[in-house]
Amino acid sequence: MSHEIRTRRGALALFSALASSAIAQHRKLDEKEVIRYERQEITVPDFPAKGYILDIGGGGEGVIGQLKPNETIAVDLIKRELEQAPPGPLKIVMDARDLKFLDNSIPTVTAFYCLMYVAEPDHAQVFSEAYRVLAPGGRMLIWEAATPRQEGEKKWAVFPLTVNLPGKLIRTGYGVPMGAEPHDARYFTRRAERAGFVALRRQAAGLHFFLELQKPAAR
Repeated sequence: MSHEIRTRRGALALFSALASSAIAQHRKLDEKEVIRYERQEITVPDFPAKGYILDIGGGGEGVIGQLKPNETIAVDLIKRELEQAPPGPLKIVMDARDLKFLDNSIPTVTAFYCLMYVAEPDHAQVFSEAYRVLAPGGRMLIWEAATPRQEGEKKWAVFPLTVNLPGKLIRTGYGVPMGAEPHDARYFTRRAERAGFVALRRQAAGLHFFLELQKPAAR
């Protein structure tokens, strides 16, 4: 038995082997290969931010762009993802491994359920680029699901999700390939700290977590 699930091709480079088989926006997955979790609900508050917000992987649902349409610059590697995102933010096709912004120029960077679609070898470069473009004292905010490592015949993890925004409810879900090690809050915190970030806050709710990182202020 197989079910059709939405597998967002993602903001950036995908896991190469599995990505090639999931090139379509929708695909059939053998349920034997899937870990399907219960629907969970998260709340994304209207967080304080001054100046521009660079939203990495801002296509698709464009949650950050819906929350802060006037401040958000949404970048995504896939043009169609940006075309399908709700109107409001400035949308630019761009690879987060090679951001076309000046050093120290962006006050806030966000990543909403997009790092799960980045190939594991590229995580370091994505954090390095986010750190480079952030202004000293700027923050990187990450919302993500804890993806387990691949075991046995299980190759995909599916996370149905309800997102509470001020005055708005978004029902969505994310289907992602699993890698050689779990990608949880500790994993991403380590990668961020290697790039120079300081972890200010880490919150977990079930399978989902939030990270607040900061680029140290200039001395």
